[in-house]
Amino acid sequence: MKTILVTGGAGYIGSHACKALARAGYTPVCYDNLERGHAWAVQWGPLEQGDILDRQRLDAVLQKYQPDAVMHFAAYAYVEESVKDPDKYYKNNVEGSTTVLEAMRANGINRFIFSSSCAVYGTPQEPLLKENHPIAPINPYGAGKAAVENKLLEYSNASAFRYISLRYFNAAGADPEGEIGEAHEPETHLIPLVLNTAMNQQEAITVYGDDYDTPDGTCIRDFIHVADLADGHLRALRHLEQGNFSNIINLGTSAGYSVKEIIHCARNITGREIREKIMGRRAGDPPRLVANRDYAEKILGWKPQHSRIENIIATAWRWHNHRDRKYFMNASRKLYISVITVMLAKASIQ
Repeated sequence: MKTILVTGGAGYIGSHACKALARAGYTPVCYDNLERGHAWAVQWGPLEQGDILDRQRLDAVLQKYQPDAVMHFAAYAYVEESVKDPDKYYKNNVEGSTTVLEAMRANGINRFIFSSSCAVYGTPQEPLLKENHPIAPINPYGAGKAAVENKLLEYSNASAFRYISLRYFNAAGADPEGEIGEAHEPETHLIPLVLNTAMNQQEAITVYGDDYDTPDGTCIRDFIHVADLADGHLRALRHLEQGNFSNIINLGTSAGYSVKEIIHCARNITGREIREKIMGRRAGDPPRLVANRDYAEKILGWKPQHSRIENIIATAWRWHNHRDRKYFMNASRKLYISVITVMLAKASIQ
């Protein structure tokens, strides 16, 4: 059974990739510092806690498991945070990725699947973004992804190292079987914020700008189900295993939905009122970001299977409800144990 090291495997997309790998007969080894990942999301292979900047720890884990390839998800991924603290993003996302690559080279591992982003494109110059669109990131997060892609090209040109860089769009939804899902702190993604509003965990969903040149005035994005993303990573791995060359591939649906369309769909699925609060535009938000997915189908045979927007929101809604009930039960259990402990302590004193 082949072993794959999955950096950031305790995170949202990484954990879904681990499940897909296990289902396909691989052993995913999760390497995560748990700063933003969750130990409960590591269910399909061992967890090795460590930081991607820790070369000594990386070497030890690579030597222990001798993986056939590395899937690299570990990164900070908040665009606004990257603007406020670019040094933090450069150090973790660029230097950290470089450390992973150096450790791989030193340990003779030559296959690499990179979690990239449509953020490398910047402001779109065409309705559907192709892989040959100019690279012009408008925030440090996107610039960091582009910098790592440049480094991957250099590695590939200089050695037997081969990689697939997957530029994906807006990851959304949850595991169709309900075992894992999205749980960020703080949460910044649109769909979970909309569902939090439906659950009365916040007063209203903030809509940043309703005066864009789009049909309803709000931004349009390409939402891709996280299970489809996991499948794309699995296909990319097999592509490299078959001896194919390095490549850069979009993962998106070629369909875009506006912020207001997402809110409307969520109202229909949840059956709840979802209040909106209109604010001014955010700096760096292009009106439309939608993929051309033709190349992914041509090279990987990849087609999204779960990414109808109704299915994305429905799986996310099931996960949110499940997570909320689980949290309540755990909190109630802890409270019950605390009360019993106090009662027993009082009884022993008497």
